[in-house]
Amino acid sequence: MARIENLLGALSLTIADRLREGGAAQGMSASEQASLITLLAHPDRRVSWLGDVLGLTSSGVTRLVDRLVDRGWATRTPGSDARQRRLRLTGPGTERAHALLRERGDVCSEALASLSGDERAALERILGQLVGELHTEQVPALRTCRLCDVGVCNSAGEECPLHHTVAADV
Repeated sequence: MARIENLLGALSLTIADRLREGGAAQGMSASEQASLITLLAHPDRRVSWLGDVLGLTSSGVTRLVDRLVDRGWATRTPGSDARQRRLRLTGPGTERAHALLRERGDVCSEALASLSGDERAALERILGQLVGELHTEQVPALRTCRLCDVGVCNSAGEECPLHHTVAADV
């Protein structure tokens, strides 16, 4: 391993740990955090779709959705048949998702604080290139972006480098 890979791994791990700690301090699991942010970006999706995006088994996503509903963060609505329930965030769930995104932004901003404007612009270009090469299939791309602020990624004339944010239901 070269030094750059080692440094990238250290930075990635530190940011991931800080994000996980923030949610844990609010009594939330990593899957609860990811589900709220994912459903904010992609409302009215099937329970099975959320399980695929988060990499959960059928029983795992069922337990997760039960917790979201019990906490008042999401509702289940009928789908095309009784087996295809759809999920939508409630007002409190939407507020919680936005708070998580703000916290994520703060953690990432802190990690970039020492960079100049030119360094930030260069890094943004490089990160867009690297992220864009991560996946060619929709579900793995959505898994990568399960904590992303889709509105920020698709702003200022730019779009998600993984080109999945407006894709049809899986």
